[in-house]
Amino acid sequence: MKTEQILQLVEAVSGFGLDEFEYEEDGVKLKLKKGGNVCTSVSAETAGRTKTEAEIARTEENAEVLLEGKIVKAPLVGIFYASPEEGGTPFVQAGDKVEKGTVLGIVEAMKLMNEIESDFEGTIEEVLVENGAAVEYGQPLFVIK
Repeated sequence: MKTEQILQLVEAVSGFGLDEFEYEEDGVKLKLKKGGNVCTSVSAETAGRTKTEAEIARTEENAEVLLEGKIVKAPLVGIFYASPEEGGTPFVQAGDKVEKGTVLGIVEAMKLMNEIESDFEGTIEEVLVENGAAVEYGQPLFVIK
């Protein structure tokens, strides 16, 4: 399905006042929902490999159960940086003592650098993400004991 066809379909469907619309052609499935900024296209090849939202939620719940201590989570979606400059010394490492307000890392979102500060006092038990990794909102980044 070409981009032009998708745009024509979106225009045609939006005129009917529908909240949700699904279309499938030649193994390509298109699902449109009004009120969100989501337009998903999944090919037949990848459809069998995708996880459902319930499976993802269960995986995240299990991950949080395994983490003991105080968890510092990503406040936004972006790229995590452990140090202020490329190849520099990380803000914190496992074993470092931190106080409330200590900068633990940076998340870059839309070319803005957002400092991640500790909400807790204690010792860094584990750093859960690597430098340069993409992080999601609410993703655990650090374990503090």
